[in-house]
Amino acid sequence: MSTDIKETVKEKYGSAALRVVNGEGSCCDAIACCGTADPITSNLYDEKQAALIPEAALKASLGCGNPTALATLNPGETVLDLGSGGGIDTLLSARRVGLTGKAYGVDMTDEMLALARENQRKAGIENVEFIKGEIEHIPLPDNSVDVIISNCVINLSANKDRVLSEAFRVLKPGGRFAVSDVVTRGCVPAEIRSHLLLWVGCIAGALTEDEYQAKLQAAGFEKIEIEPTRIYRIEDARAFLSGAGIDVDAIAGEVEGKFRSAFIRAAKPESCCSSTCCS
Repeated sequence: MSTDIKETVKEKYGSAALRVVNGEGSCCDAIACCGTADPITSNLYDEKQAALIPEAALKASLGCGNPTALATLNPGETVLDLGSGGGIDTLLSARRVGLTGKAYGVDMTDEMLALARENQRKAGIENVEFIKGEIEHIPLPDNSVDVIISNCVINLSANKDRVLSEAFRVLKPGGRFAVSDVVTRGCVPAEIRSHLLLWVGCIAGALTEDEYQAKLQAAGFEKIEIEPTRIYRIEDARAFLSGAGIDVDAIAGEVEGKFRSAFIRAAKPESCCSSTCCS
């Protein structure tokens, strides 16, 4: 991440974690742009999933999807959660891969890591390890994980090419990339795009679907699929945009349905024998 973006993310998400720890509400209550973002962050986990993890893990969720519900995870596999936050997706993944498997969570924010480790303790889940690190520099060896998940975090990075290259590096041959993220479709005026991205993902820099696919291909991935899971309507952002002085009705036709959460799947080729694959 660029220094400015990285520090802003750390500050906002660190404050969000402390808010949960101090019993002052959810993470979204602490981040202004999420305060009007119920269509994005709410109802991502069903009652069965919620019962498997501490309440604080749910309150710390700032995601835009539920990769654990959409990714195929098998007993004995190793899973890596990029930008693991309060640990909800890492802990749910650990339960699915079982005691013979392992789940890693990587996050750069000390407060989120502390919250995640406390959530792990409360849940009594042993096959989890939360590691401090940046998703542009994943602190794991080459070819070491079976599945990479992430929940609305890659869009926060100023260097997405590096993130995807690192994801490719740490995946085993045949490993799967299965993340939730915010994407855009079609052309949106730059000023309006910046306001909507603030609403959708705080300081997000969401890619278009075509850009995301191209970057995955450039990193070496194959079998790429982008499946919309939630389409954000202009009415969802009306209060936020009106507060920013934007005439919502005047721009509705230019932005309606162009911002969406999506489940993004890809795979590292089976024949790949290194972080960059054989020539």
